[in-house]
Amino acid sequence: MAAYHHYSRIACAFVLVLVTTGFVHAQNSPQAYLDGHNRARAAVGVGPLVWSNILAAYAQNYANQRISDCRLVHSGGPYGENLFWGSGKAWTALEAVQLWVDEKIYYNYNSNTCAAGKVCGHYTQVVWRNSLMLGCARVRCNNGAIFITCNYSPPGNVRGQRPY
Repeated sequence: MAAYHHYSRIACAFVLVLVTTGFVHAQNSPQAYLDGHNRARAAVGVGPLVWSNILAAYAQNYANQRISDCRLVHSGGPYGENLFWGSGKAWTALEAVQLWVDEKIYYNYNSNTCAAGKVCGHYTQVVWRNSLMLGCARVRCNNGAIFITCNYSPPGNVRGQRPY
């Protein structure tokens, strides 16, 4: 009987790991990235983005290059791009996107500018009306931090144009 309880505990622990892993994976799925972006876009009357496996592959390739240092350096590629770096916990796709969207408070639509000393370009890329496709990637860096990159096509943040 004791052997049965031992195997039962191991099986329960294994199931818990699978369920927890599945939950974290779902939090970082293409749909999680799309949901965060498309809620912000809907709030300003902009149509939804669609997932692009091409952009996601580009993002994954670049994220893999950042694993060793986790530096917030843009790829310099042909797409719009938002970057995120966070440590201290297993940051999720939705949390990264929400931090970009939270920059909305610094964006002044009438003047099409950010508040003095503030950043809002991540937000304006999220809601850029001409961007139609999205692809993102997330990696855990060697230092334990999380690096997330999202790419947009066509790119946004065109000087002199409003996002919506």
